[in-house]
Order: sequence, then C-alpha cells, then structure tokens
Amino acid sequence: MHSYLLKFIAALILLLSCLNSKAQDTLLNKEVPLKDVVVTAFNARVKWKETPAAVSILNKKVLMQFSPASFLPAMNLVAGVRMEERSPGSYRLSVRGSLLRSPFGIRNVKVYWNNIPFSDATGNTYLNLIDPSLIDHVEIAKGPASSMYGAGTGGVFLFNQDIPFTQEQKQTASLALTGGSFGYNQQQFQLNNTNTQFTSSLQLHRLQSDGYREQSNLNRTGISWSAGLRRAKHVIKTGVFFTQLNYQTPGGITAAQMLINPRLSRQATPTLPSAIEQKASIQNNTIWLGLQDNYQINQQQIIKSFISVNQTNFTNPFITNYEKRNELNLSAGIQWVIQPKFNQNKWQWIVGTEYLINESAIKNYTNSKGVAGMIQADDIVYTRQGFLFTQWSFKPTQKLLLNAGISLNQQVYEFKSLLLMNQPLLKRKIQSPISPRFTLNYSLNANLNLYGIIARGFSAPSLAEIRPSDGNFYPQLNAEQGWNAEIGIKGSLLNDHVLLDVSFYSFQLKNAIVRRVDLNGNEYFVNAGATKQNGLEAMIKYKLVKDSKERKYNIDITNSFSFQPYRFTNYQQGGTVFNGNPITGVPKFIWATTLNFSHTNGWAFNISANLTSRISLNDAATVYAEGYELLQAKLSKQFKWKQSYFQLFVGGDNLLNQLYSLGNDINAVGNRYYNPAPTRNGYLGIRINLQ
Repeated sequence: MHSYLLKFIAALILLLSCLNSKAQDTLLNKEVPLKDVVVTAFNARVKWKETPAAVSILNKKVLMQFSPASFLPAMNLVAGVRMEERSPGSYRLSVRGSLLRSPFGIRNVKVYWNNIPFSDATGNTYLNLIDPSLIDHVEIAKGPASSMYGAGTGGVFLFNQDIPFTQEQKQTASLALTGGSFGYNQQQFQLNNTNTQFTSSLQLHRLQSDGYREQSNLNRTGISWSAGLRRAKHVIKTGVFFTQLNYQTPGGITAAQMLINPRLSRQATPTLPSAIEQKASIQNNTIWLGLQDNYQINQQQIIKSFISVNQTNFTNPFITNYEKRNELNLSAGIQWVIQPKFNQNKWQWIVGTEYLINESAIKNYTNSKGVAGMIQADDIVYTRQGFLFTQWSFKPTQKLLLNAGISLNQQVYEFKSLLLMNQPLLKRKIQSPISPRFTLNYSLNANLNLYGIIARGFSAPSLAEIRPSDGNFYPQLNAEQGWNAEIGIKGSLLNDHVLLDVSFYSFQLKNAIVRRVDLNGNEYFVNAGATKQNGLEAMIKYKLVKDSKERKYNIDITNSFSFQPYRFTNYQQGGTVFNGNPITGVPKFIWATTLNFSHTNGWAFNISANLTSRISLNDAATVYAEGYELLQAKLSKQFKWKQSYFQLFVGGDNLLNQLYSLGNDINAVGNRYYNPAPTRNGYLGIRINLQ
C-alpha cells in the first residue's frame, strides 16, 4: 500500500477522534427491513415477502460490507448466485449454475442498469465497466425470467443507482480513498444536486491493482453522470458514462504449477508461448448513453419507454491470436401499464416490447509478442434480438395473487467475411419458442407466504459462441431451452426476529451449450444434449440483538445455502458418454454465513464465511478443484460533524490463507485449469460524506 495513503488516514484518525461520535442518524446505516422492501422486478408492486418470484435483494448496506473494489463478495452471499474473478477485472456471473457455457465474460443472465438493458443483443455483458460506487440497490430474479425480460435461462440482475428527488434544494459530495495489498488503490468521488424537480449526480472513479499473479495488472478509470427531471406528467431520466478498462490476463496453470508457485501466469509450451510473452490482456473503451421516460397518462395508466446507444472498442492480445473488435449497440423498449383506479390492488396488465441491435466488426491477427501481425480474419456480424410480451396480475382474494406472462422472442445473426471475395451475407435465425411464465403467491398468514413458479426458458447462443476466437462462424448452434418448476416459502417468524426464504426448483435443460478447445488452444462451442438441474436454496436471517433503550447495538446473522447436484442426462462426445456426470464447473453446495454488529456510536463490524464444495473441472469428471473455506472481515468507525459524516474502515480477505481458484478454466487443454486467487490480503480507507 502506498505510504502517503497510510499517513493521510492516520492523520485523519487523530482529527476525527475529537469530533462528535454520535452517528446513529447517519444515512450510511439506514436500512429498510427486507420484509418491507417493495420489489420492482416484474413490476410486482408488492413487498418482498409477497412477491411470487425467487427474488433476492442487496441494498447499499450489504454492498458496503466489503472492499469497495468489487461487489463480488456481496453477490456471493446470495443463495444460487456465484460470481467469479479469474484475475482482477475478469468476471463471470451465474445464477443456479449457468457458468457451464461461460469460459470468460458474462452470459446467459440479463443485466439491467437503471431499468435499461446493459446486456447487449448478443447476450454479452461488460459488468466490469461499472464501478461499485454507482450501485445502490440490486434485485436478482433467479431462474428463467421469460415474460417482460424476454429470453434467458439463468436469471435477471437489476442494478439501480438511487438519486431521489428531495423536497428542498440539497447538495452533497462524497469521497472515498482506499488502499491495500498487491498494489491496490482506489479513488471514488461523487457530487449530487437534488430538488423537487431535478436530480443530478456526477461520479469520477479510478481503480488500480498490480494483481496477485504475474501478468494481472488492472487499471480502470471512468466518469459518469446521471440526471432526473420532472415535468408535468413525465419523469425523465438520463445517464452517460465513459470507462477506460485495461487488465492483463495471466491464464490458467496446472495443479503442479499452482503448488510450486501460485503466482505464476500461463507458462510456455513446446507449441505455444507464455501469457507474458504474448502480453495477454484486454482493453475496453466504452461510452454509453441511456434515456428513459415514465409518462403518467392518468391515475390508471403509465407508459414506460427507454432508448440507449453505446460504442465499445475492444482489444485482446491472446495466446493464439490478437483480436480487435469494434461494437455498436442500440436498444429501445416500451411498456404500457394499466391499473384500474377502482381496484388497483386487484389486477394489473402490462404489454410491451424490447429490441436490441449489435454491429460487431471483428478482426483477428497473429499475435507476435503483443503486436498484431498477419491478419487471419476480418468479419462483420449483425445481431438483432427482440421480443414482445404481455403480463397479467390478478388478486382474486386477499390471500391469493396470480401472475401470468408470455413472450415471443427473436434472435437473428448475419455474418460476412470481408476476406472472401463476393461472399454473401450468411443469416442464422435462432429457433425461438413461445416462453410463458406462471406464478402464484398464497399468504399463509400475515407473515408467511407460499409461492410457486412454472416458466419456460430460452437462451440463444451469444456472439462469442456463434463466432468464437477461432474465427469461424457456427450457424448450426441452437438455443438452450427448458422448463423450470419451483415452489418456495418466505416471510418472517418470531415477531420478525427471523426472516427466511426457502425454495426448491427443478429445471430440465435441453441443447445445453458447452465449450470445446482444439489442439491449438482455440475455443468453439457445441450443443451438448440435456441436463437435469434440481436444486435447493435457503436464506435465513436471525436478529440476535436489536437496539433499544437498554441496548445501543444490533447483532444479526445471515445464512445462505445452495444445493446444486446437477447432472448431465443426455451428453455424448464422440464415443464417450457422460450421462450421469456432475455438470462441469458447478459446486454441489455453497454455504455462506455473515455476522453483523453495529453500534449507535458509529462502530460496525462484520465477518463472512464462505464454504464451497469441490468443483468438477472437465466433462468426464476426472479432475476436481478442491473445496475451500473463505473468511472475510471488515471493521469501521463513523463520525459525525455538523451534517457531514466520516467513516474509517479496515478489512481483510482470505483470512485463513486458503490456496484456491476463484474461477477455473473448465475442459482446459494441457490440464491448465487453475487461476489461483490472492492469499491473505487487506485494505483500509476513508469515506467522507459532506452536506
């Protein structure tokens, strides 16, 4: 860690120790109880416990329990969700084991940022472009979403930045400085200006890390601006950001290499150079602009619409080639919501459409030690993704809530090689079945609710799958699809001292897409047959102590459990049959426990433990990554001075110093499965909120 940051924070500790320590009114500690949070997913309009869906919520308090470098640890507290980081900045995100088809990047889940699609028409999501300081609230809808979110078998992530209108003119500023092990340092600045008619938020952020392994340096710098405007019957919101992201990719190593030196990057072989020699890395420069409008026609009807555009320049020197990609994305959508005034709580009807377009100009060259050499491929790919949907909610009694939705989806790829003279534009329209979704919620009593779901999922191959790094076009790839049935119970017990959410699901997937690697290390994808994905998820939160006149502190403990004994049911490669094998890359179980302590004088402490079982690394189930126990902790002290707040914090990760890989390369050639995560490490910082 840089010495200047340590000296700066030490000086602030001495200064702030003289300030008033009464911090119980701080905005940083305010929290709406989960049972009272109104869910926005599927336009539910009901409290979390009454939502007929498997929805998990992460608020700002949970997101701030860990290092501000990433929301990965907070994501991994959610039952059924697994976020991986093969190296700093290289994320994978899955719901209920959908990492099978994600050797890198984020696929098969749909991400919205402030209610605008952040996933593009090809199914790809550059989540690493968003700094955690821009996220205040996350809703996660698990399983096939269908209806108003279109195609998808994994789930939906709704990332939101809260900039509410205020009754009085209000200006606030916040600054966070953090430093830690392995060259980690981060700066985040935010300036907000709000009143009854206008909101504005300007953010600047920078993140740098040397990384734990060789060839794993990360640099991210960005600026973003969000604004909201109220005019007559309209609420208009806009957002724009520009991010420069550059991170090195160390690549996988073997088990023997990991035991000798886990900090190694991918080593050279007799036929292929090393990651260091090839300067393996990714550079992503993206500018994004979104605009949305909520038009309240009258008390019964509202029209919601959005439009967005973004451009990405993507460069990837890889072991086997050097890729340059220029992407242009457009998206637009509209929804018409009807809620009759005379029975607003009885029924609701929504109809809408969403349309996304992607144009990708992709060039592959030979990689000569980090320099683009002879051109290998020069392709243009056009992608169109669209769907129409309708959704109806009906509450025939006070205890019963019914919801039904259906979507008609379309995915079209058009491909042309510019190196081949007079080649026609090749077109592939992905077979798109009708995707219905039926749910119900029954209130057992005032605190407990029973819900059920039947939904059909449909997920087309992404751009990186239909046109992978080997430079070929694979029009024969089909979409994954399958039916999901689910039943669950959620609510509170013992006078709200216990919150619970338990669900069991059965998902039968056909045409599962899996990765293959040729002898030269180039990847391609095939439809592998069928899988059986039955699982159990449970979340139980218990309030051990609640602050009162006698006690000035809170203590709560949260447990999350995922049981995923997934199996291949119809999967053959050549003459080898893998039926009955565990699905590659999915742990059988994950247990996460968090203990939180907070005092009204501003002290707070939390400690989290994550126990993950062993993971099958190849389809034959002959190689496994060992299970691990991950321990993280954070201590903070908050001070108040006039209307401003100062928070000092210190934290640690992998406190048990486990040797593990938080993101394995599945079905890797040469047994290079492992991407070792950092050993024991720590960080400290300061956050200042001025009003």
